[in-house]
Amino acid sequence: MGRTIIYPRLRPVFAIAAAIASLGFASASAAPELPSALEAGWEGEHVCTLQHQTATHRVLRCTFPPGVGHERHYHPAHYGYALSGGTMQITDASGTRTVDLATGADYSSDGTPWHEVVNVGETTVTYLIVEER
Repeated sequence: MGRTIIYPRLRPVFAIAAAIASLGFASASAAPELPSALEAGWEGEHVCTLQHQTATHRVLRCTFPPGVGHERHYHPAHYGYALSGGTMQITDASGTRTVDLATGADYSSDGTPWHEVVNVGETTVTYLIVEER
């Protein structure tokens, strides 16, 4: 049998397929299709708007009045900043938890395979999210 050659440009593709397989899916094609944060919404309405986009990044503004959430979606690597804080309920692979988010709080993430959120507080929560493309 011949040798298998992996061309340098294809290494990231194989790495992604291996990561998906390690999550328990039989193959990359068996992975569920989820919307991005920009595409996902709540009860048919978008909660994020595109503020700016380049070849390498995009900036989203996501607004959650009390009782409004964000259906299940994914994020690539990103940075988030709370323009206005409040109380959010987050559900992901770790379970469901309630988080009190202070105005001005920030975070960074290597990516989120999936999560869903809902504003369970009494104030509107607004995030600015800078995603890698």
